[in-house]
Amino acid sequence: MEGFILLGITDERDLKIFCFVLFLTFYLFNLSGNLCIVLLITIDHSLYKPMYYFLANLSFLDIFYSTTTVPKMLSGLLVGDKRISIFGCIAQLHFFHFLGSTEALLLTSMSYDRYVAICNPLRYHVLMGRKSCLQLASCCWFIGFLYSLLQTIITFRLPYCNRRQVTHFYCDIKPVIKLACANTNQSELLVSGIFAIVAVSTFSLIIVSYIIISYLVAHQSSKSRSKAFSTCSAHLTVVLLFYGTAMCTYLGPDSEASIESDRIAAILFALITPSLNPVIYTLRNKEVQKSLRNMFSSSKY
Repeated sequence: MEGFILLGITDERDLKIFCFVLFLTFYLFNLSGNLCIVLLITIDHSLYKPMYYFLANLSFLDIFYSTTTVPKMLSGLLVGDKRISIFGCIAQLHFFHFLGSTEALLLTSMSYDRYVAICNPLRYHVLMGRKSCLQLASCCWFIGFLYSLLQTIITFRLPYCNRRQVTHFYCDIKPVIKLACANTNQSELLVSGIFAIVAVSTFSLIIVSYIIISYLVAHQSSKSRSKAFSTCSAHLTVVLLFYGTAMCTYLGPDSEASIESDRIAAILFALITPSLNPVIYTLRNKEVQKSLRNMFSSSKY
């Protein structure tokens, strides 16, 4: 088989130009914003803390998460090249789900970090030491890789014949499986089940962490509640944006009517959300703001 054809977002010329400019702007904003956070946390020793270690991982991941799909989408919008080889499709699907599942696990690790910092501050430096953070982050990347490898194997073990048009702007599990020339019910249930286990379990752990945090700070002073809210609100905002759009796509109804909504949701969690993450964390974090001011002020001299 030669490969697939990505149908993309639209065939209307004027809309294609508008989408190209809009998505390119978000993509460049994503690259510059997340790269700035990675460099900032690497350079500034005051940010050598577990929370910022995970944030640097998240920003690094977001750069490549969008890069997996967006350049090919922009190429399709600008020059109309919608072809993708079978190996390119496999790689795109694998890395997209590898990075996406790793992000879900990293967000869960960040919620655990906030839980320990607020609910068990005396043991924070023991429980969230340098070695513990490295092990936790490594587990996130490793489990994410295994999850994606399993999903990729399930998807591409199916036989693909002459149907080549993928009703999406990148190779994703649901639209690719629909092209198989075999009964796909079992495979679709399997990939949805695996996704549900990972998504629901990680999201539940995050929610449980914040329920415990909320219960604890409810009995503390208003100053303590305000501090806890300021450290958790940015992370919780990112969690809701990421999980909300991802679950709508992969746990929503599978029908022809859902194709358009899936593409819109995919744009949100593959491009818009990674672009907004640096803004969300910068606006809600005084330490990052201070570090940014110091970096820009020192660059003037």
